[in-house]
Amino acid sequence: MTIATAELLPIAMRAIDIARRTLREQAPNALTQKGDRDFASNLDYAIEREMRDFLQAETPKIGFLGEEEGAANLDPDRPYWALDPVDGTANLVHGLPLCGSSLGLIHHKQPILGVVDLPFLNERYYATQHGGAELNGRQIHGSTTTELRGAIIAIGDYAVGARAAQKNAQRHALTHQLADRVERIRMFGSAAIDLVWAAAGRIDGTVLLSNKPWDTAAGAIIAREAGLQVVDLDGKDHDASSRATISATPAILDDLLDVVSAAAVDLGK
Repeated sequence: MTIATAELLPIAMRAIDIARRTLREQAPNALTQKGDRDFASNLDYAIEREMRDFLQAETPKIGFLGEEEGAANLDPDRPYWALDPVDGTANLVHGLPLCGSSLGLIHHKQPILGVVDLPFLNERYYATQHGGAELNGRQIHGSTTTELRGAIIAIGDYAVGARAAQKNAQRHALTHQLADRVERIRMFGSAAIDLVWAAAGRIDGTVLLSNKPWDTAAGAIIAREAGLQVVDLDGKDHDASSRATISATPAILDDLLDVVSAAAVDLGK
């Protein structure tokens, strides 16, 4: 199947417009409990359903995977859209502007197109494979930081829900190791923001000890097209089956992976 990402990008943009309009015009007024301290808002569901219907009408041969209601029309040999309708729901509910929508297109486990829209910051990031990465029409690149000690590194949220204590032991170990090795640690509460702000050079890297396609696909292709490396825990190229999502400028990636490995050693002591 030939995938014309240049033709699909405008469709993805129109789909993201749906999310931006809803987030700007409506407030979250109902929460659905998904687990311990884990929830979705009415806007998560409304945006996912409207975007799914739009994308299925516009691109009927492309499958769909949404965070809230799962898969539709998935075929392992065909590409599929991966959507997080509201990345940073807790931020949204508490009135924090660090939230938005993330739409990626995945083929053979690799993202080939991505759009991340942050409506309350008026920022839209997008990229296609081999097409570069842009923010609001301006090309972006990762930072030029060459030493980990001068780097700002974002880490993913601490876990909630099932097995939270076990997962957070990993995150505590990582935080401990990073605190002694980097300039600053940041936690924004949105995987998409972590990845696109690294792509824009606002931070120097990010470590997400998880990998959900709807969270990471769009941000991963945007980061790669901005010149960052995006890898798994073992340093191999990141894809939809990876265990974690680590992105950084090439100059500091090996040192960052060493810190992640040291955290794993700490955890095993």
